[in-house]
Amino acid sequence: MFQKHAALFLYAVSPVHMGAGQAIGVIDNPIQRERHTNHPCFAGSGIKGALRHAWESLCKAVPDGEKSKLQAHLDAIFGPESNKDLHAGAVSVGDAQLVLFPIRSLKGGFVYATCPTAIERARRLLSLIGVTPSWPALPAIAEGQCLIANTELLSDKKLHLEAFEYTATDGNDETVKTIATWLAENALLAGNGYDHFRNKLKSDLVVLSDTDFAYFCEHATLVEPHVRINDATGTADDGGLFFTENLPPESLMIAPLLASQTRTGKGNELEAEAVMTQVCTVLNHTKYLQIGGDATTGRGLVVARVMEG
Repeated sequence: MFQKHAALFLYAVSPVHMGAGQAIGVIDNPIQRERHTNHPCFAGSGIKGALRHAWESLCKAVPDGEKSKLQAHLDAIFGPESNKDLHAGAVSVGDAQLVLFPIRSLKGGFVYATCPTAIERARRLLSLIGVTPSWPALPAIAEGQCLIANTELLSDKKLHLEAFEYTATDGNDETVKTIATWLAENALLAGNGYDHFRNKLKSDLVVLSDTDFAYFCEHATLVEPHVRINDATGTADDGGLFFTENLPPESLMIAPLLASQTRTGKGNELEAEAVMTQVCTVLNHTKYLQIGGDATTGRGLVVARVMEG
């Protein structure tokens, strides 16, 4: 069905609240999580909606002579909003899964953390689109241990993350360096504004065990208290305190991006390659996407980079 395949990397530059819609714990507004790993995730429908919104914003910015053509392509690629001209869209966005998660560190401010499962899932997704990363296989990592590439992150031969310390099994791990360099060069945007973060990723990638990484993914997110103020009294309303969870800035996600020929039934259909090109053009033109809720308080800003197979 889909003839063109790509991977969509999403790098958070602000806290992102992709809400789960239900709460069963102490956090009133938790973020979306995968059931089997409990890692944060983005629903594909939310990403696709953000892409459509970016396209609509571009339509408003172009001259009137080009606006109708862009609008026609918008409906052909993403599907019409009304039922009077019903047909399926030509682009599919899958759920985004976590690749890197930032964790506060005693040395270096923070590190980019990952685990073998997250790396291998990213490798599998990339292989499905025809990209074969030059990553060596990671060795088994026991709980309480880690792999690092930068010995300057250590203090007394230990890596301190939040309130925990980890033993570095190899202070100059070439496997970690290879993975970090590939992600820095392919997943993060090019340009001077991202040089610092690409260089930091190359040096400060840390690989934890699946268990330790899952713990931080659950307990090291950004949780913000919100208070509803009564306009008349100027004090907090009863029951007006609630907590909202966010994916922290500097997190990296990956999602599949697929394209097919348009199916409007009106002739002059766009081929899958043209559909993918147009989506990539919109992403390159847009400085960022706004994903999830709390847009009016600066939440949900992510930058996107597409890697085609």
